[in-house]
Amino acid sequence: MPGKSVTFPSSNGHGLTGILDRPDGPARATALFAHCFTCSKDIKAASRIARALTDAGIAVLRFDFTGLGQSGGDFADSNFSTNISDVVDAANWLAEEVGGPELLVGHSLGGTAVLAAANEVPGAIAVATIGSPAAPSHVRHMLGDSEDRIRKDGEAEVNLGGRPFKLRRQFVDDLDRHDMPEMVARLRKPLMIFHAPLDDIVEIENASELFLAAKHPKSFVSLDEADHLLSRESDARFVGNVLASWAERYLPAAEDEPDGVQDDAGITVATTTSEGFRTDILAAGHRLVADEPESVGGTNLGPSPYDLLSAALASCTTMTLQMYARHKKLELPSVSVAVRHDKVHASDCEDCETREGKVDEFRRELIFDNNLDDATRQRLLEIADKCPVHRTLHSEVKVRTEISKKA
Repeated sequence: MPGKSVTFPSSNGHGLTGILDRPDGPARATALFAHCFTCSKDIKAASRIARALTDAGIAVLRFDFTGLGQSGGDFADSNFSTNISDVVDAANWLAEEVGGPELLVGHSLGGTAVLAAANEVPGAIAVATIGSPAAPSHVRHMLGDSEDRIRKDGEAEVNLGGRPFKLRRQFVDDLDRHDMPEMVARLRKPLMIFHAPLDDIVEIENASELFLAAKHPKSFVSLDEADHLLSRESDARFVGNVLASWAERYLPAAEDEPDGVQDDAGITVATTTSEGFRTDILAAGHRLVADEPESVGGTNLGPSPYDLLSAALASCTTMTLQMYARHKKLELPSVSVAVRHDKVHASDCEDCETREGKVDEFRRELIFDNNLDDATRQRLLEIADKCPVHRTLHSEVKVRTEISKKA
């Protein structure tokens, strides 16, 4: 479901803008996502993590801090303290308009901010950080010699992430006013820490400091070769999927699907966004993911459509063979079917009616976990061709397409 743009007031007198992402069905919980330093709610990592959470039934609000993105206010007037108040303001708006937030998530300095704000969000059940500094003073290394100019002149323009930002003395003075070890120690909420060992923006030692300061329950997940901004979709999706699984034990139990969704075996819905080929599938109440290999521009997060078609043929064949074995009281502990799909030149296919261009060819191999005589094997080979999906592929098929009246 497309995200909805929202605007809500901040305690500092200006408006904050965010995007509320909702799952297709009822939301079991709500998460608040705080982005990295000088980033915005629209950074790809934030949208991809939000999508993974909505797939798990968790609504997500990602918002722009003061003076960033579409939010009001002047970035030069902001500091880590205003970041904390922005998190609390966003949480209060969620509590009034949607519910929660039960889960607080922050990327980089946004993670440090949610740690500092967590005890001011009464509905928060669990907290997660992604590549976050152990203290806000970590951003000093990004200022270089600009800090001296800021202290001397009261303000200075600083290049942060390739963009110019004006910072004032109050920003650097505020960095040392927060006792993060003490704040983390009294968190009293389950904490998940994600960090990449090779992060060259926020070193892995920051994750160690946060982990040692926190009380149990606490968890750590290494992001291996991911970069600080989680620029690869597979890394962001990994964080989102692991986060959803970890939060499962702390969040309210999911409600059942609405009546008629899981029982409607004749309807399959697939949704693909403009970000890539990754596709969410709802088939008779079951959620699946399809994708394409990286070699053709996909992210390989799921089987391709042709892989799914091969899976349909393979699974239908195994079911048909086991049904026959039970009917004939034939001992068949297990049966596997391997299917390979190719497009071959029609001229190379001796038993094909088509003589030009290419035809689709499915090669199917039956693998039996039993010693069967040749006659039984031959009969099972014949039964395989009676699989309903096999028959569908060989019969006349019509695909009729129309535009939904709901569009």
